[in-house]
Amino acid sequence: SPAAGAVAAQKALDRAVGEERARAGLCLGVALGALERWDEAQNAFLRARDAVPATHFASRARLGAMAASAALARGEAATALTILEPAQVDAKSAQDNSLLGSIAVDRARAFVALNQTARAEAALAEARTVAPQDAQAWLLSAALSRRQNKLEEAQAHIERAAQIAPQDPEIGLESGVIAVLGDRDAAARKSWQSVVNTAPESPAAKTAKGYLGQLDNGASQP
Repeated sequence: SPAAGAVAAQKALDRAVGEERARAGLCLGVALGALERWDEAQNAFLRARDAVPATHFASRARLGAMAASAALARGEAATALTILEPAQVDAKSAQDNSLLGSIAVDRARAFVALNQTARAEAALAEARTVAPQDAQAWLLSAALSRRQNKLEEAQAHIERAAQIAPQDPEIGLESGVIAVLGDRDAAARKSWQSVVNTAPESPAAKTAKGYLGQLDNGASQP
């Protein structure tokens, strides 16, 4: 029960001192996020981050990234970028490339939301460089290239994403969209059908079924 979890975490936070406040704040933020109380979740994660010693770089970076994700969830991309700046510095100090990559992906999401395409591309290029096994970095790169009608580039990115996470329904969905825009309807059908087969209850499968229906009705694009 997220609601009960939030109450328990708040009580623990009220009693906590020192670094214990970081653990309690993390639990509170997760519970509030499950309740989609994003503003409160963001504040809980930030308070938890601030309770972590300044030299615990990775923990501070992760909590900052979680706060930024909460900001993105409530549509506050500019706020997310402000939070991600110190998180990125902490991740660099921790020399944690995986964390750096995920933060770069979140920065790209924020830049896209703000219609700052060039900065989003730069952030995704950074993510692909520092964390080449991050499938989300390649997926978002493919989607961004596709939106700019750079279909060859989008295809290369989505193929790399599929190599890393072949069962990810969002990757299969995007692969089909890129294929149909390149007039490769058979490849699109194969990608979307694989989404339906491997993750039938997912939101991506529902979308894929709609796209397949459009192909069956003679539509050329989703």
